[in-house]
Amino acid sequence: MKSASFLFVSLLAVCTVAAADFQHGSKPVLLYSRYYNAEGEDRYQPEGTYKLFLEKIGTEFEVVTHNKPLTAGNLKGVDVVLIANPSEKAVKNGPAPHHFEAADIKALTRFVEQGGGFIIMGNQENHNLEVEDTNKLLAHFGLQFTNLYTDAKKLALPKSTPILGGLNWAYYTGNLVEIEKGHKARPRALVANDLQQKPEKGTRDQPGALLAISEPGKGRVAVITDAGWLTETALDGRGIGGVAIKEQDNLEIFIRLGKWAAHR
Repeated sequence: MKSASFLFVSLLAVCTVAAADFQHGSKPVLLYSRYYNAEGEDRYQPEGTYKLFLEKIGTEFEVVTHNKPLTAGNLKGVDVVLIANPSEKAVKNGPAPHHFEAADIKALTRFVEQGGGFIIMGNQENHNLEVEDTNKLLAHFGLQFTNLYTDAKKLALPKSTPILGGLNWAYYTGNLVEIEKGHKARPRALVANDLQQKPEKGTRDQPGALLAISEPGKGRVAVITDAGWLTETALDGRGIGGVAIKEQDNLEIFIRLGKWAAHR
């Protein structure tokens, strides 16, 4: 009995240490929320074009995906919320999608100000992107989506760029991000469109921010033009819409940005 008791206590101690080590070195929790995407919207599905992306970032993040409302309870334990292309309209005969309403804005703003990370990605026109209500949320962070677009290109980011310096970003057409000067959240461009680097296809090439960040309260926010740059065909170089940008660091760009948002 004494030996058995000793063995049990020893095993318990080992398990306790292992659990403590795991908790100490645990990965940040990233929630990929589909709550604002219409039912039947097949863009950026976690089991579709975003499957590879979500699997690969699983080495650095504890990835959770669901379409539940982003209440304080559902945000508990989450380090970073990711939203891609919030939907404007219903798809086919499905129900109208959720937009950012007052309660959503209050919950997400509070989540961020208390230290949470928030990443939201827009898109190009004709991609069922909701902007008006989304901008009501983004106004709290000093940022706005616009209806100005830049066509797909690969941007070689200067080494001096914070967080992302020295990487190549291949994005596939999206709306620019407007920055409110003097906002208390300190919004600023992280990646501005370099007009010296020309689009791979198309003529639209607007000056402005393609990726902007802000720091409201204790939290961190990133607003990004386009959501297609993380799809399977973008990551493997096959490209989108007849544009193939093969040499890019898109996955590493997201991982660095996600870790920044998670205070890691």
